[in-house]
Amino acid sequence: MSKQDYYKVLGVDKNASDRDIKKAYRRQAMKCHPDRNPGDAKAESQFKELNEANEILSDSQKRAAYDQYGHAGLEQGMGGGGGGQGFGDVFGDVFGDIFGGGGGRQSSVQRGADLRYTMSLSLEEAIRGVEKTIKVNTLAGCEPCDGSGAKPGTSSTTCQTCGGVGQVRMQQGFFSVQQTCPSCRGEGRIITDPCNSCRGQGRVNKEKKLAVKIPAGVDTGDRVRLTGEGEAGANGGPAGDLYVQVDVKAHDIFERDGRHLYCEVPISFLDAALGGQLEVPTLDSRVKLKIPAETQTGKMFRLRGKGVSPVRGGATGDLMVKVLVETPINLNSRQKDLLREFQETTDEGQKKHSPKKHSFFDSVKKLFED
Repeated sequence: MSKQDYYKVLGVDKNASDRDIKKAYRRQAMKCHPDRNPGDAKAESQFKELNEANEILSDSQKRAAYDQYGHAGLEQGMGGGGGGQGFGDVFGDVFGDIFGGGGGRQSSVQRGADLRYTMSLSLEEAIRGVEKTIKVNTLAGCEPCDGSGAKPGTSSTTCQTCGGVGQVRMQQGFFSVQQTCPSCRGEGRIITDPCNSCRGQGRVNKEKKLAVKIPAGVDTGDRVRLTGEGEAGANGGPAGDLYVQVDVKAHDIFERDGRHLYCEVPISFLDAALGGQLEVPTLDSRVKLKIPAETQTGKMFRLRGKGVSPVRGGATGDLMVKVLVETPINLNSRQKDLLREFQETTDEGQKKHSPKKHSFFDSVKKLFED
C-alpha cells in the first residue's frame, strides 16, 4: 500500500481535528469510489489510499504512533490494512449528520402514537355545543416502574454487545454494514429484572375516562384535539394526542349544509291557493310563516338568522323552508263532487288559472306538429 503522507492524502494539516479529518475523507471518498468510477484503476488506488489514511488518522492511538514514528510506528500490528471505512459508511455519516443517526446511538425515546375517537352527535348537540365523557383504551405509562420497564428498585444496564450504541457494524470488504443491535434491539440498554406490572415494556393497557368539550357549530369531519391524551411515549418520550372526530347524525326534520339549515313543510291545497299562516319549527322554537296566495309547490322561503353559527366564526346562517303542496286523499263523495264542480269552472279559463300547465302542453303540441 502507498507510503505517502496520510495528512497529504486527505488534504488536511497535522493539527486537523477529528471532525475535519472525517469531513475531508468523506468528501474525497465519495468522488473516487470504484462504484462511481468503474474500470478506473487510478480512482480505485486513490480510494484505497484514502481508506488507509482515514483508518489511521481517525484512530487516536494509531494517529499518535504515526505522528511520532511515521509509517514505522504502524508496522507491528497497528496499521494500514485496506478495511477502513467503506462507501456505505460515507453515506451513513452524511445522513447521520443530517438526521441525527449515523455512527452514534439513535435515541430510543419515542413519542406516543396519536389516537382517534369518533363521537356521534345529534344535530342539536353539534349546533349548540356539548360536553361529554368518553372512555378510551390506550397505552399508559406504567406507574410502579415510572415507565422505565425495570422492576422498582432496579435499573437497566448498558448493553455489552453494542456498548450502549444500539447498533453494530459488520465489515464486508470495503463496505461496512450498520444494523440494529440484536441483543438490546437498538435500545442501548438491557433490563435484567423487568417490572412485573408491564413486563419490561414501560407501558400498560389502560381504559381512561375523559371529559370532552365540543364547541358550538361543529359539523361532520371536524376534529377536537386533546393534547397529550394519546398513547404514552416509550422510554420517557412525550405522549401522543387524542383526536375526537365529530359525526353528526341525520335529523328527522332538518338537513344541514354548512351554516344553513333546510326543511320541507307540507301545506294544504287550500293554503297554497288562498294563502295562510303556518307554524314552522326552528331549533329553538316555532315561528309564524306567512304563505301568500297562489303559492306553488317547491317554493322556498328564507328565515334569516335561524341557521347555524359556524364554529370558526362568521355570520349565522339561515333556515330555508321549502313548501310542498299536499294532494288531498281519502275524499268522500261530497268532496269529490265539489272538486269536479271546481274543475269545470277552471277548465274554461285554463290559461288563466294554470299557466304552467297550459304552457307545457302547448310546447308538447308544437313538438309533435314539428
